[in-house]
Amino acid sequence: MENMIEEIRVYGDPVLRKTAEEITEITDEIRDLNERMIETMLEDDKGIGLAAPQVGVSKRMVVIDRSFGDEESDILTMINPEIIETEGEITFEEGCLSVPDIYESVTRPKRVKATYTDIDGNQQVIDNDDFLARVIQHEIDHLNGVLFVDRLNPVKRALLSKKLRTLAKESKKA
Repeated sequence: MENMIEEIRVYGDPVLRKTAEEITEITDEIRDLNERMIETMLEDDKGIGLAAPQVGVSKRMVVIDRSFGDEESDILTMINPEIIETEGEITFEEGCLSVPDIYESVTRPKRVKATYTDIDGNQQVIDNDDFLARVIQHEIDHLNGVLFVDRLNPVKRALLSKKLRTLAKESKKA
């Protein structure tokens, strides 16, 4: 079996700053990308969410493990997700596979309602107000070229600037 693990793109890689392209048709290529993204996300329990730009593909697709690391994975694939409603506010620590070893508190809406297409081409709506709501927002940000560090206040960003510059330099070498 071929290795399906993709390289995670790191802060400084230009693909992470692009607005990802809408997916107009669910092809074998998209289904294959979905499988590779799931395998990459689950590799060594690295993450609970992954957006296509994080593996170098500028397409509007995310995968989320709704089990949040439990033994049995429960994968949610969202194609062309769009947040249509938000409510409340909550602050919680976030990290990101594309911004390794940096964890900071980020304020986001507590509840989100989003529309998306599943991997079988069906239109879906998800309405959630727990940790999944935060993960959905974080991953959709990736599709819009936004990283969680962009959501930090200017003082926190300034304190992280050296670490972020180092990540960007390492990303360019790779």
